[in-house]
Amino acid sequence: MLLYKILILKQIEFFKIERMVLLVDTGETESVEIEKRAFKLLEEKDADMRTRKYNGPFLLGLTIFLVAWTIFQLYFNTIGVIDAITLRAYHSMFLLLFTFLLYPTYKKEKKIRKAPPIHDMILFSLTIVVFMYMILNYQRIAMTGGLLNKIDVIIAGIGILLVLEAGRRASGNLVILAIVFLLFNFWGKYISGTLGHSGFSIKRVLSHMFWGSQGIFGIGIGVSATYIFLFVLFGSFLKHSGFSQCINDIALTLVGRSPGGPAKVAVLASALLGMMNGSAIANVATTGTITIPLMKRTGYKAEFAGAVEAVASTGGQFAPPIMGAVGFVMAEFLGLDYVQVMIAAFLPAFLYYLGILVSVHLEAKKLGLKGLSKENIPNAVKIMKERGHLIIPLMVLIGMLLLGYTPLFSAAIAIVSTIVASWIRKETRMNFNTIIIATVEGAKGAIGVGVSCILIGLIIGTVSLTGLGLNFGYLILKIVGEGQLFLGGLMVMIMSIILGMGVPGVAAYVIVAAVAVPVLIKVGATPIAAHMFCLIYACLSNITPPVAMSSYVAAGIAKSNQTKTSLIAVKLGITGFILPFFFLNNPILLLGSIENVPFLLILRALITASMGVISLSAGLEGILIKKCSIITRITLIIIGFLTIDPKWQTDILGIILLALIIIFQKKKGQEIE
Repeated sequence: MLLYKILILKQIEFFKIERMVLLVDTGETESVEIEKRAFKLLEEKDADMRTRKYNGPFLLGLTIFLVAWTIFQLYFNTIGVIDAITLRAYHSMFLLLFTFLLYPTYKKEKKIRKAPPIHDMILFSLTIVVFMYMILNYQRIAMTGGLLNKIDVIIAGIGILLVLEAGRRASGNLVILAIVFLLFNFWGKYISGTLGHSGFSIKRVLSHMFWGSQGIFGIGIGVSATYIFLFVLFGSFLKHSGFSQCINDIALTLVGRSPGGPAKVAVLASALLGMMNGSAIANVATTGTITIPLMKRTGYKAEFAGAVEAVASTGGQFAPPIMGAVGFVMAEFLGLDYVQVMIAAFLPAFLYYLGILVSVHLEAKKLGLKGLSKENIPNAVKIMKERGHLIIPLMVLIGMLLLGYTPLFSAAIAIVSTIVASWIRKETRMNFNTIIIATVEGAKGAIGVGVSCILIGLIIGTVSLTGLGLNFGYLILKIVGEGQLFLGGLMVMIMSIILGMGVPGVAAYVIVAAVAVPVLIKVGATPIAAHMFCLIYACLSNITPPVAMSSYVAAGIAKSNQTKTSLIAVKLGITGFILPFFFLNNPILLLGSIENVPFLLILRALITASMGVISLSAGLEGILIKKCSIITRITLIIIGFLTIDPKWQTDILGIILLALIIIFQKKKGQEIE
């Protein structure tokens, strides 16, 4: 019965640290009100929060079904043998089955129920028939070179319709984009010029999208069936082991007593958790219920507090070592070892979060804010004694990757090590119920992103069938010209942000990589720089107006103006918006992405880029050692651009100017007006 009661409610880890709750001092009523508001906002923006809640015997059956799916995925991603297409087909079938069971037909449908409605059981049964037919007949069709009979075509048509219905429920706006691309296969013949094509029959489109390897069973669902599922599951186990509280306590000990300590804690904690769950919106709604009120309580304005949480949660999607599972997808696209991608992502992520921390610190100085008192800071030694062992799974994962084991095997071992590590101390021990809950929550967490990956197959399938990617690249080249890296990057940046709006991080990256990466490579970018460029801008769409979904949720929790919160978030994350243009032009900023680069040159790039980020943040905040005049602020922003650029001439000029400003401000007895 206890397991039933726990599973009925959607599990949300509100990241409640007793010391922080005491500091917020809002009272139980207000805390509950904040959580309800966060839940409502998340439910409005995130389809995963609108899932049905079952009770009675069906709940037990659903739980067993989810656990069985998890075992299936773990087995065939580690020691089991199965061909890629069959694994993708089974994975797609499970995703659709769970979508029809868990996601309501319409938003206002009754959420708590004893069993699914009849029409969803019909869709459930139809899904099994269609996908089992595909699995049983794929080899026959492949052996005949794609020759289809009438039943094959009908099955393909029904399969596409089932995918679109599942996408409508679980992926929101992405299904609209998928339909637009799908219709382009038929209507493209009416478009004149470079982007048009000669047109395709319904049979040809259905064959390519359903029976081919570049449609719904292509790279998108391949990523979901492997990396995404295992790393979402790993994140769920980390969460239920108590890792979240350990991370928050460590953040408190590191930065809690410095000026603006609560905001810095929010930055570090949101970065680490966002890195694992890969969902900026969910991260804002969970950690934000505590961090945003705390920041407001300690003196930050509501808009600033909301922006800090939004921008910190967003960056986790490109922060190593896990990168919300996107890094593994990138490694697959590039044909590189994941460790190379992880190292390349280090400097952009480090500089992004350095910029946020510096801005938070300078804002605290400007407002005269203090850090938390000593009695409210946990003892570091005590933390490591009581919860330090919970970091072992992350160390196991990183260690195995560095030793050359595959990401999938490493993730599976890391999941097991999470359970084993939790048993080291009685207080953190995961019992049978907790393991089942973590498994069920991890499996559920993979459904929404997985359905998005199936829809991506329709988009990528259209790009490959119609030649849209090549044609679009040719069009960009006609507009910007050969070798115009900056102009090409500017157009891709806009496209990446637009395509990434309202789409999960992994899905956004896969879409953008299919369409935009070839464009950047054609105008002169290296492959890894092009992929990292698209990834960062796809992620930053979460804080970019007018959609800015992370900022919207954060503003709702903070009770602040959404537009102002979004604009402040853009200012705080400014490093993320400008750095990609520098590493696009000079990939040395992607550490290790260029062979035979001297270590001292890499070290210089790291130090001077860090100086540039600090200068840029100081210029935008209007304070360095003291408040700055307009001229000083403009100079600091220029210094930022000079020193982020890895050329030695710009570095020297920037360092000289920064040194002069520091000397001038230190000699000034009063603040600069």
